[in-house]
Amino acid sequence: MSKDDINTLLEKTEDWILPELQNVFDKQDGEDVTVKAALYSLFAGGKRLRPLMMQLTTEMLGLLPEIDDDIRYYAATLEMLHTYSLIHDDLPALDNDELRRGKPTCHMVFGEGIAVLAGDLLLNKAMERLFAICEKNPGYVFASSAMAENAGIKGMLGGQSIDLASEDKEISLDLLTELQEKKTGAFIEAAVVTPYYLSKEMSRKDSIDDEIAVDLRKLASHIGLAFQIRDDILDVTSNSEILGKSTGKDERDAKATFVTLLGLEGAKNRLEEEVGIVRFILEKFEVNGFDTSDYQTLTDFLINRDR
Repeated sequence: MSKDDINTLLEKTEDWILPELQNVFDKQDGEDVTVKAALYSLFAGGKRLRPLMMQLTTEMLGLLPEIDDDIRYYAATLEMLHTYSLIHDDLPALDNDELRRGKPTCHMVFGEGIAVLAGDLLLNKAMERLFAICEKNPGYVFASSAMAENAGIKGMLGGQSIDLASEDKEISLDLLTELQEKKTGAFIEAAVVTPYYLSKEMSRKDSIDDEIAVDLRKLASHIGLAFQIRDDILDVTSNSEILGKSTGKDERDAKATFVTLLGLEGAKNRLEEEVGIVRFILEKFEVNGFDTSDYQTLTDFLINRDR
């Protein structure tokens, strides 16, 4: 895979998602400082990997183009949830980071109080959007409910809770895996599976045994772990100029990571294992007639990325 391959996908995603993100707040609210802070972080850069994965699922499964606008709507909503989590994660009370995506973090620019409100605003607005689209299409209730759940105690928030409670403590590899499956993996699951939920107007009950839904959730789980393990490796092998955020913070904060528990080589080996499982699942989709080439490009990027 050349870098141009992943860059083409990322640029395509940015062009696809940008118009939706630009309209998440009403223009009359644009002068409010909390809205400004929220938009500062929402447009601070980033790879837009979660919207990309929504596109990849849509294209791999050949989902109906008629729902593309709805998928983009959910992709923007998920990006808002992800950005809210980053704003709060960077606060002094949590990770205490001063750099995110190569720019000063939200609280460094607007102050801690406004940063808290900016995160709250993105979370609240995302939930408003999830309710609003269900008013138009009641068949989307489970997709909205699942995305909200991915943000809560069973998902990202639960991972953050374990993370904070585990500082300065020795934890097991199993607990670390649970932490990261929630903190990082939950939003990746929302990205990978939501387009399929929308296309089927799926219920929670039907999603449990649906083979494609199950395989997509497995795919998301292992992509999430691969992404996080690579992050842990980069925290000790890269620098802030390349990575766009602070490095060495895991050691600074005495946090358990795949590197601290497995060692650098052990973490690299675990990364290879996770990527191998991702490829195995993609092969199953390919055998069933789906085009997985762009997901393969993403997989190559995950194992080789330097930022």
